[in-house]
Amino acid sequence: MAQAPFKLIADNRKARFNFELLDKLEAGIVLKGTEVKSLRAGKLNLGDSYCDVTREGEVWLMGAHISPYSAGNRFNADPLRPRKLLLHKREIERFGARIRERGLTLVPTRVYFKKGMVKVEIALARGKKLHDKRESIKSRDTAREERHALSRKSPRSMGA
Repeated sequence: MAQAPFKLIADNRKARFNFELLDKLEAGIVLKGTEVKSLRAGKLNLGDSYCDVTREGEVWLMGAHISPYSAGNRFNADPLRPRKLLLHKREIERFGARIRERGLTLVPTRVYFKKGMVKVEIALARGKKLHDKRESIKSRDTAREERHALSRKSPRSMGA
């Protein structure tokens, strides 16, 4: 029996709407035991999260809310604590240079389990302007209307 390549924990749809995603990268994340148990239960919110590249050459996930594990006790960590992301030095330098040079930002787009490990997909992103957001809404609405129109033209209604 083939196993799925990954199990999605959270998807940051808000990031796809607010940012133009340029380049994506997969990173590991340093977690505590009770945080992993909360993630298995799907208790993660990426709403206002972002990634920060420090001068020491480290990448940190900021603002991600992992709810405390319900059966945990004093070992539960702070839900909003910064979490270190695990990347190769070359990847950190490449992304750090692009962020400083062009005024881009790093945003987490998805968090998932892959081979039992928690992975974070981060993307180099540029903020969208208001007119770009309106254009996204417009194209999404027209696609929805096209699907709806096609579903109404079923073969049974064509004549019998």
